[in-house]
Amino acid sequence: MLTVKDLHAFYGKSHVLHGVNFDVRPGEIVALLGRNGSGRSTTVKAIMGLVDGAGSVRWKDQQIRGRKAFEIAHAGIGYVPENRDIFPTLTVHQNLLLGQKGKGGRWSFDDMYQLFPRLKERQHTEAGVLSGGEQQMLTLCRTLMGDPELIMIDEPTEGLAPKIVELVAEYLRELKRRGISVLLVEQKLTIALEVADRCLVMGHGQIVFEGTPAALRADAYIRKEWLEV
Repeated sequence: MLTVKDLHAFYGKSHVLHGVNFDVRPGEIVALLGRNGSGRSTTVKAIMGLVDGAGSVRWKDQQIRGRKAFEIAHAGIGYVPENRDIFPTLTVHQNLLLGQKGKGGRWSFDDMYQLFPRLKERQHTEAGVLSGGEQQMLTLCRTLMGDPELIMIDEPTEGLAPKIVELVAEYLRELKRRGISVLLVEQKLTIALEVADRCLVMGHGQIVFEGTPAALRADAYIRKEWLEV
């Protein structure tokens, strides 16, 4: 479905990604793990066309590297940025409406409110006054309203209370049940190992490990060298 080959990325003269290779298959959750600065967020931004780069990014056998971000989104790839990017002066419902692809999508407003009942309670509230956890719920749901086939999610549990983290985990499970592929950038190893089918570990702008959650649990060297503080 998504195939990344020899992907490089740059911020000005800074060379951040050094030949990243991986794929995401239909209906699969792939966790992209690593310490801060390893290149995880840059990887998803490069796939989304938001940073300069080189290499190949193929989506359903079509080359998408070089396309604009909105064209990549229209092709069926959703992106949930780490900074959430909600529209603060619009209500919850209006934010969801802006994300809506149109009639015939797989996701409805009712689906969003069932996933996160708190959003239903706050649907007429301006998004700017929501808590951090509520804003994260809103961003996740707004992206889904665009009916993506793959959703890339950058640090969805960062700074959230444990109860909200579990809601996010259930959201990820629901995506899998509905056949949506997920590329999950996450620093919390626990949730990644719980929901992912495969794990990728990044270090110094490259993939240094690829395997199942069980294989990562068993590889003490990789965890110590590239993940643990």
